[in-house]
Amino acid sequence: MRVPTILFILLAAAGTGACAGPSAPLQNAPERGASKDSRVTLSAAGDFTPSDTDAIVYGRKLAPKGAQASVTAESSDGQTRTSLVVEGFLPNHTYGAHLHNKPCGQKPDDSGPHYQHQPGRIDPVSEVWLTVATDGAGAGRSTARNAWALDAARLPRSLVIHAKPTVTSGPKAGQAGDRVACLTLR
Repeated sequence: MRVPTILFILLAAAGTGACAGPSAPLQNAPERGASKDSRVTLSAAGDFTPSDTDAIVYGRKLAPKGAQASVTAESSDGQTRTSLVVEGFLPNHTYGAHLHNKPCGQKPDDSGPHYQHQPGRIDPVSEVWLTVATDGAGAGRSTARNAWALDAARLPRSLVIHAKPTVTSGPKAGQAGDRVACLTLR
């Protein structure tokens, strides 16, 4: 698997605050009684090619040949920060992306439902919702912050990039269209 250095540089810069612009706001207030958990870091990166089994594409129209992505979820001190960088995706398009419960598989639904910090709660307080708007070259990045730590006994196993931005309210809240691509977290 070959991942361009630029993806790692962009992801590293996003993690250190070196990128221009304000940091992502917390998606929810700290929970009462939340404990400070130990550090957990999950990551994945890859080219969406047939030979890369950790980076699987389901929709070539929205993740064309040459598309790549990298994601890092870092959790410590009662906080989780998830950063996603994409390159070579459809230019000038907005995608939704979420952490999911199971690893990527050959079928889009193999990654299971969204990872929820509070099971049964579908909102940006309990889930990680990322919105990636690509530029004219198909590159984009997004960061989400949540005021809870990942539980080492129950971790998300993948990040799925969806065809549309995430619906934020109403009966379809949390939905973001078809699954376009998937990265298995390690």
